[in-house]
Amino acid sequence: MSSISATKHHKEPLVHIVKRDEMKIWQAWLVRVAAIVLALLLVGFISMALTKEDFFTIYETMYKGAFGRLGSGSTVMLWNFLQKTAILLGLSLAVTPAFKMKFWNCGAEGQALMGGLASMICMIELGDKLSYPVLLLVILLTSILAGAIWGVIPAIFKAQYNTNETLFTLMMNYIATQIIKYYLYIEGGGSNKINPVDEGNLPIIFDNKYALNVLIVLVLTVLVYVYLNYSKQGYEITVVGESKNTARYIGINVKKVIIRTMIISGAICGIIGMLLVSGTDHSIDTNTVGGQGFTAIMVSWLGQFNPFIMILMSALVIFINLGTGKMADTCGLNSSFADIAVGIVIFFVVGCEFFIHYSVRFRHQRKEAKV
Repeated sequence: MSSISATKHHKEPLVHIVKRDEMKIWQAWLVRVAAIVLALLLVGFISMALTKEDFFTIYETMYKGAFGRLGSGSTVMLWNFLQKTAILLGLSLAVTPAFKMKFWNCGAEGQALMGGLASMICMIELGDKLSYPVLLLVILLTSILAGAIWGVIPAIFKAQYNTNETLFTLMMNYIATQIIKYYLYIEGGGSNKINPVDEGNLPIIFDNKYALNVLIVLVLTVLVYVYLNYSKQGYEITVVGESKNTARYIGINVKKVIIRTMIISGAICGIIGMLLVSGTDHSIDTNTVGGQGFTAIMVSWLGQFNPFIMILMSALVIFINLGTGKMADTCGLNSSFADIAVGIVIFFVVGCEFFIHYSVRFRHQRKEAKV
């Protein structure tokens, strides 16, 4: 009797989660594309339920929100789309080296803000004292330096005292925001606002002020890809990310790699801050980065730390954001619906990784496999 009760007690579970053999690359990407398509369809159906519009009208509105009217000949909205994509991509590029090293840099927002603040100070204080080329060079160097300093501070503490980099970098974001608030209060005479500055703005190419920003980020994309995949430092980042003990065993100075990588990560954020201040807004406030530093974390991860795939992920996120934002305005939905739609897409893409690495098998399937 006891053996029978024990058998019943240890009855095999109905469902088992089994680790897959490594899936082929094309199969993995087919799963990811399917997840994105399903997410877009779900966003469309939710929009239909809320707005009572038909399916094609929903997606036509989303397209217009991102790119403008078909055949209108205007490129204003297209450049706006490219600008937003470039900024998100740039921040994603910045956090990627650190993430590949398994240093969870959640401080891109603050690092970009500090780079933007350095640009703003140079534009105001040195705008009428230096020639235009020299001023641009000073703005670039100080922005890079400010971002790098803001990135290396948590790296030093991580390397020396093994502090929690996630909490540290998040805290640095808060400090950066408060510094910006203080600067706005002082420079704006208590109004918490600075009027756009004419001195030190980046040059306009192709008759559009966003074009240079997009070009610079594209160059950064190529440089980061080459650095991570074809340089000795990129190899060291990969080894440290896989195992710090292995890295030490083969003679890699782990502390040096952590500090160097975060200097690079912060420096790229500083450049993006410069593009936002000197190349776009010509001013600064606490919302200059607009929370994209946190969205960049997901874009980097979804892009599998590949800068070129991150281009597509950035464009997808911005398309959903602008498209659903337009639909919300047109159909009277809450403005937060755009964030919800982006969240749905991210949830599907993150969730599909489970099915790439694991499979779900039921009890009868396991019995058949054993037979």
